[in-house]
Amino acid sequence: MKYAMKYIDEFRDQALAAGLARAIAHEADTGRDYAFMEFCGGHTHTLSRYGIADLLPPTLRMIHGPGCPVCVLPIGRVDMAIRLALSRPEVILCTYGDCLRVPASDGLSLLKAKAHGADVRMVYSTADALALARREPGREVVFFAIGFETTTPPTALVLREAARQGLANFSVICNHVLTPAAIAAILEPPDGIAPQAVQIDGFVGPAHVSTVIGSRPYEAFAATYRKPVVIAGFEPLDVMQAILMLLRQVNTGRAVVENEFTRAVTRDGNLKAQALGVCAAELQSVFFSRTIGEPRGAARD
Repeated sequence: MKYAMKYIDEFRDQALAAGLARAIAHEADTGRDYAFMEFCGGHTHTLSRYGIADLLPPTLRMIHGPGCPVCVLPIGRVDMAIRLALSRPEVILCTYGDCLRVPASDGLSLLKAKAHGADVRMVYSTADALALARREPGREVVFFAIGFETTTPPTALVLREAARQGLANFSVICNHVLTPAAIAAILEPPDGIAPQAVQIDGFVGPAHVSTVIGSRPYEAFAATYRKPVVIAGFEPLDVMQAILMLLRQVNTGRAVVENEFTRAVTRDGNLKAQALGVCAAELQSVFFSRTIGEPRGAARD
C-alpha cells in the first residue's frame, strides 16, 4: 500500500500558493515599502528554487541574512585547519563535505590541501570522526566542527563520548556560532548609527535552529527592537505564510514572536540538546563572520 509523504505535497500546493500570494499582495497594498530578512540560507534557497520572489509585490523586499555557518566562516579559521593538516603528518582532519571547498588564503581550500598531501577526510557525522579515532590510535584525529545550534549537540556528544572512552587522540576545532548573537549584531549597528536606521521590518526565523533552541530566545529582539519574528519551515508555503504573518504584524503595530513551524518547533525547544551544548562548550565573546563582522557569541569546546 502506498502512502503520500506527509508535510511535502501539501506544503507545495500551487492553488494554496496562489491564494497566499493574493493575500500577501492585499496586505502589502498600504502605500509603504516593507523589508524582511530571512535569516537562514535554507529559506533563501526556498525563495529562489520555487520562484517566491516573483510572487511578491514590488513594495516587499526580502533581504538575505547571514546564511549558513559554512558560508560565513572566516578565512582565518580555514587557514588554521589547513596549516595544521599540512604541517603535522600525524593529523587526520575530518569535516563535513560542504566545508571542503570554502576558499582560504593563497587560493587554497581544505580540498586543495588534500591534493597537496594533507590527510583531509569528509565525514557524514561527528560519530564517523570518533570511530576513525578508535580505528587509528596512532593518529591524531581532529574534527573541524561547524554550525549553528543545530549541529552543536552532536559535537558535544562525541566530546563527552571521547572522554568516556579515554580517546586522547581525538580533538575538535570548534566553529559553532549562536543564532541570537548574529541577530543582535544585525540589529545593533556600528557606533554613531541609531538602531532605527536598520531598515529591517521583521525576520523570518530559522527552522532547524529553532527546533533546538525553541522560539523563546527571539522574544527579547521582538520586545527590545520592535522587530517581529516568525519562525518558518523550509517548504514554499511555510515561507509565504511567514511573510503574510509578518505583514499583518507590521500593519497592526505588533512586534512579537510567532511560530508558523508548529509541527516541529516549540517555545522551549529541545532541552536535552541544549543541555549537551551547555555542558561541553563555553561561550566565546566574539567570533568573526564574513558577512556581519564580529557578532558576540560563539561556542568554544
